[in-house]
Amino acid sequence: MYRLGQYVYLESPVHRLDPRVKLIAVIALSIIILHVNLIGLTTASAIALAISLLARLSLGSVLKTLRPVLPFFCCLFLLYIFFTPGRPLPPFPIGPMQITYEGLNLGILQVWKFLLLVAAASILTMTATQSEITMGLERLLRPIRIAGISSHDVAMLLSLALRFMPTLLDEMNCVSQAQLARGANFNPRHLSGKIRAIRYLAVPLAINIFRRCDELVDAMEARGYQQGHRTYLRELVLSRSDYCLIAAIIIISIAVVAG
Repeated sequence: MYRLGQYVYLESPVHRLDPRVKLIAVIALSIIILHVNLIGLTTASAIALAISLLARLSLGSVLKTLRPVLPFFCCLFLLYIFFTPGRPLPPFPIGPMQITYEGLNLGILQVWKFLLLVAAASILTMTATQSEITMGLERLLRPIRIAGISSHDVAMLLSLALRFMPTLLDEMNCVSQAQLARGANFNPRHLSGKIRAIRYLAVPLAINIFRRCDELVDAMEARGYQQGHRTYLRELVLSRSDYCLIAAIIIISIAVVAG
């Protein structure tokens, strides 16, 4: 079963692309998603679907990556439909609150955008390894060295954050299963019970995450990791087709945003 942030070992044209091309494509697609309307979102969704099919990723595996963020986006959708002023939707009065046409439209549009952003990031992590993402980010961020900031350090921080996503989910599942085995109730009826259940889950989860961070630091120090510039066993080289693809991505992004 796929977990958020996990690489999927497959042979496809997308997997073989230079990681810098994939990073630029995800950034461009994110900019396009944030600047388009409903028709543009439909087109962006079709592009994301075509890329996932080209990468030989099933639609189900991509949709599974959205499961952890669905509760948050559901709450966000409810906030939009109930607290956005506009024309009321007559069949749906709920006490003093009223669903509006504008809230429903805005809620669907914004939640769709956020889900598509998560899907685009998931396709990136499914088609590029952590080391590839680190190398690609380090190359793209090299201009910030002018300001005295190490591009490798920034890329390492971002890649470690991506790497800890599946670790965080694993730890949360282990803690929840252990608490359930001890008779914990994660579906109480009262608010005080819900707060208590969150505390039972959050405290041991935070302790386990800090322990994993300490283990990671010890492992990096044992391998002689030092900050600053580093060399790689395999250097990234952009081909002519990569340059053409990057140029096409940038032109399309500028045309969409400007239009």
